[in-house]
This record gives sequence, C-alpha cells and structure tokens, in this order.
Amino acid sequence: MIMAMLDGLLLLGTVIATLWGMLALGHRLPWPWPWRWGGAGLWLAAGAGWLWLAWQGASLAALAGMGVQLGGLLAWWRRLAPQKERDWAEDVAHLATGRVEGGRLTLHHVRHFDWQTRDIAVGGWERRVYDLKRLSTVDLIVSSWGRPGIAHVLISFGFAGDDGRIDDFVAFSVEVRRARHERFSEIGGFFKQYELAIIAADERDAVRLRSNVRGERVTLYHVTLPPEARRDLLLALVASANDLAREPRFYHIVTANCTTLVFAMMRQITEGLPLDHRLLLSGLLPGYVHEQGGLVDGYRLGELRRLGDITERARQAHDAPDFSRRIRRRVPGWEGLDERS
Repeated sequence: MIMAMLDGLLLLGTVIATLWGMLALGHRLPWPWPWRWGGAGLWLAAGAGWLWLAWQGASLAALAGMGVQLGGLLAWWRRLAPQKERDWAEDVAHLATGRVEGGRLTLHHVRHFDWQTRDIAVGGWERRVYDLKRLSTVDLIVSSWGRPGIAHVLISFGFAGDDGRIDDFVAFSVEVRRARHERFSEIGGFFKQYELAIIAADERDAVRLRSNVRGERVTLYHVTLPPEARRDLLLALVASANDLAREPRFYHIVTANCTTLVFAMMRQITEGLPLDHRLLLSGLLPGYVHEQGGLVDGYRLGELRRLGDITERARQAHDAPDFSRRIRRRVPGWEGLDERS
C-alpha cells in the first residue's frame, strides 16, 4: 500500500514538473516563438519518457532523470532577472517616483494620456506637486471585464484646492510592465514574463481608458480611512514606487499584483487585517474592504456597487473639465462632501 502511494506521488509530481517546465520554457526561453515552444515540446517529450519509465516500474530511474532535468531548469530559472531598461510600451514607459519636501509631495512622471483607441493615445508625462495637508479623500476604483472575480484595482487620492473643493485627483495603478507590442497573457503572469510597474496617472486618463475606450465596467467606492492612514497609504505607495524604480521586480498574477501589494501596505498601516481569498480574486476586494469597515456605513455592498457604478457617467463626461466631480455624483460618501470641505 505504501509503495503504491509513493508511486502515485511520483507520477503526480512528474506530471506537475513536466507541465510547469513546459510553460516556463514556452514563456521565458529567449528564442523566437517557434524555437521557444519547440524547446518546451522537447521538455514535454522528456517528461513523458520519465512517466513511461515510472509506469513500467523503473521508479528510481524516472525519479533520478526528472530530478536532474528539473534541477537544471530551476538553476536557469533562478538566474532570470527583471529588466530595468527595455523598449517599453508607451503606457508603462515611466514608473512613478516621488519625494516629500516640507509637506509637499512631488510626483515625477504622472501620466496624462487622452486615449483614442486601446493602443493609441496623445499626451504625455509630467511632474506634479501636491500639498499633503490638503489630502482629503481615498477612493477604490474597480474595473471589471466580465470574468467572475477578476478585475483591476486602482487607488485614487483627492486633494482640496484653494476654495476647499476637492477637485485634484491622482490615481495609482499597479500594472504589468510590457515591452512595446507585447500582449498580456494571464498564464505568462505566472512565469516571469513581465516586470512590475506602479503608475501614477491623471484620473481622467486612468478611468476613461477603462470605461470609455476598453468598454469595461468601472465602480468607485469611497474609502473611509482616517487622515493619518490616508497619508500613510499614499506615502507607502510612493515609497514602493521609488523602490521599484531602483530595483525592478517581476509581476506575478498572484503574489505581486494590483491587490496584494496594496494589501501589504495596508497591513503595515492597520494592524490585524486578516488574510482572505478575496485578496487573490481582486474583483471581490470591495466585499473584503466592506467587511473590514473600510467603506461607507449604512449601505449594503450591493447598494454601494450599484450607486458607485460610474461607467455611464464617465462616458457622458468624456471631455468635461470637471470629469472627476461628475463621475462621483450619487456615489455614497461623496454627497455634499465638497460643501463640507
């Protein structure tokens, strides 16, 4: 019985190692497409050979062969390093960086694109200065495209102007940093295919790209963080962005994505935040935040989702100079907020 169980575990382990190695080679070998997947096919054939040997009862030979093969692959895998300089796609050409001096935050490379299509935009990158004493709001923006539980999450910070009205917003987005003409592959996100990016963008850019150009459903949730925690979260994002600009990292669809990085920051700011499966399924994140008391009181989650759906308002306000104010109309937490500021 024990030997049968061990043989079964050996077969399972060989299958897993064979499939993982095939995908790793197919996504990361530095060869043109046909040769890259040809190499992955050879790995698959070798793995099938070890499986056949194990099935024939030569378990030790199969284990030794797969062990040597996998050891070589892992040695190569560990040497793969994220790149700092590549021919990056235009929308991730610059990473956010910033510094704080005398209560003012200077952000370099704030993106302000006017998107014409999914791949074409006019505009550029600029330096912007924010008075941290006027940091007034934090919003969670969730953009989904029809896949259950899957969404992209942005964090938007609002600053009050001289008249007290909150009308200056900057959105932070943790994204895949792709090379020019490189398309995103969710499977590739498991296999060191992309670098990680933290982008700071004008809210008109970040929201309209998703609602007006890509046709995604965008929902805005007002987050009820106290002033000190708002500031800490913003500065944590800037510090992480600075670190990333100095030392690049690989994007990972589970461990280093738009949700898990922000959660790690919040866990340093707010003690006792529990781990939860909704941190991996970013489309379910608002439910987690609501359960932790981070959204507006007095509303069920479904109401917050319905009232915070800004998709149509964003399309109607496409070129409006007060775009950010218009999309927040009727969003819980924003009723009369400007008048109270």
